[in-house]
Parts: sequence; structure tokens; C-alpha cells
Amino acid sequence: MKLRVFFDNNTSPVLAETVGGYLKHLGHRADHIRDLPCGRHASDIEWMEFLASTSDEWLTVTGDARIQKNKAERAAFRKAGLKGIVLANAYQKTPINRQASFLIWRWPEIQALTKLAPPFLFEVPMRNSSGIRQLPI
Repeated sequence: MKLRVFFDNNTSPVLAETVGGYLKHLGHRADHIRDLPCGRHASDIEWMEFLASTSDEWLTVTGDARIQKNKAERAAFRKAGLKGIVLANAYQKTPINRQASFLIWRWPEIQALTKLAPPFLFEVPMRNSSGIRQLPI
């Protein structure tokens, strides 16, 4: 099944487009929230409900780890049956070109996670030597 990768407002549209270029050759697609019908101003709960309403397999990418701490958002994420990765804080301080190259470099590990049953949330660190770690959801 074709995987769609969703980038929320805590990520750059440029990051989504750059990673999307790579994913396209794998038969997948990347979408930034600004380009979807729910729109850039959708709350986290609204975009989660939108993703759940489609028949697509989604992997969400966010720079906001609070998604696992906010009770309403956690419940919505679980209810929507989403798969997600959180970019570690270091991504926010890193130029977009390096963010994209690092995500692409780690893509085989990330794609392997998509075979797991949802819901799940993993944090992708910015260091090569650090492993991807599961977050409670």
C-alpha cells in the first residue's frame, strides 16, 4: 500500500517537499498540512480526525512532542489509529537541508516502523549514533 507522510505545522513545508521528492521514487507521497483540505489552521485534533477519515495509510511527522502529553491529543491520536514520528528538539536548531538529509538517511529505519500496528509514536534523534526510541502514546 502506498504510504502518505503527513508533516504538521511544527515542520517546514520545505522539509515536506524535499523529503517528498525522495519518497516519490519509492512510490510514496508527502503532504504538508498547508496543502491538505483540513488546512494550515486546523488544530491537532482536527488534522488527526481528517487523516483518520481517509482510506490512506499515514505516517505523521511532527516537531512537537507535546502530542504525547496532552490528554485530548493523545486520545485523538490513538482513536485515529495513527503512526507517528517526533523529530527531536535538535531538528528545530538545524538547517532544513540537514534535517531533510538526515530524515532521508534514516528512512529505511523509519519505513520499517510503518509495518508496526498503530497507534505508535517514535522519536527520531538528530545523532547517527542514537537509536529511534518509542514514546508512550
